[in-house]
Amino acid sequence: MFARVVATVIVTLAMSAPSWAAAAPGDFQIFQDVSKQVLRYPQFTIFDSVNAQVVEGVVTLSGKVTMPYKRNDIERRIAEVAGVKQVNNEITVLPVSLFDDELRFRISRALYGNSNFWRYGSMVNPPIHIIVENGRVTLEGVVNSNIDRMLARSIASSFDAFEVTNNLRTDAEAKAELEKI
Repeated sequence: MFARVVATVIVTLAMSAPSWAAAAPGDFQIFQDVSKQVLRYPQFTIFDSVNAQVVEGVVTLSGKVTMPYKRNDIERRIAEVAGVKQVNNEITVLPVSLFDDELRFRISRALYGNSNFWRYGSMVNPPIHIIVENGRVTLEGVVNSNIDRMLARSIASSFDAFEVTNNLRTDAEAKAELEKI
């Protein structure tokens, strides 16, 4: 179950229960297929975050990616998913910045180099995503415990970021969110 939750939530696919309740029967399957397509995109890294919402076969993508071609490639991949009628691509491209690049790499090395996070770093799609925009850091994804969430924030805060926002959720929170759907 944990692997399914991580695969679904890493991408930070945002869904609200009311939209699912009124949605077409195939929307949940489309949502799962969209999640797989994003996670299987070889250029999708821990420095990117993609959110999706599916309503009656219309997929709305949002989030942030590090390169413009990723935005276009992801849209193309999602458009090919069975049942998708339309793709609204609202993914933004993060600005080019040497400071942001350095900050991304320093935080990722410190985070995934910490022995508490080795098991996450060894996954095919590591669950903690580090989004850096204009010196502001946002952590997104799923961790096993509240302790891991607090430790990740502490590690990210030890660098020269202007601000650190911790949007990490625990596995239990992610499971509860999926059960609402």
